[in-house]
Amino acid sequence: MKRRAFTLIELLLVIGIIAILASIVIVAINPTKQLGDARNAQRRSDVNTVLNAVYQYAIDTNGTLPGNIPTGTAKLICESTVTGTACTNAPTDTPVGVEGVDLSALVGTYVVDVPEDPQDEVTGTVGYTIIQDANGRVTTAAPGAEQSAVITVTR
Repeated sequence: MKRRAFTLIELLLVIGIIAILASIVIVAINPTKQLGDARNAQRRSDVNTVLNAVYQYAIDTNGTLPGNIPTGTAKLICESTVTGTACTNAPTDTPVGVEGVDLSALVGTYVVDVPEDPQDEVTGTVGYTIIQDANGRVTTAAPGAEQSAVITVTR
């Protein structure tokens, strides 16, 4: 009587196919995390871009920072604002009392455009904020970061 069994190659082939299918399913089940990670990467890039532009501007203007960056409470970064009001390009449901810092002086020379949060129009998040501490160090942040990420850069 002859016994038939699976060969080692057949077993490895089946295990390989199952591994490939399992990885596809894992990605397909959780696209929200993947998209959130991509938006957070964009936020990190934007925060660094703004901070680099602010410091390049300061170098070119003998240490003067653009847009009257506050020292008390972080304010919304925007391209245009009316003094003492929210940014004109802020989402329509931006909380009352959120004032903006006009960084339009950076546009053209240091950045192409003032970055906006990838989801600010969808979720109504505040976008990016900026503040200066007592030592003159500037901090930019992305309060709308997803998945409990803290995105902030200080220089």
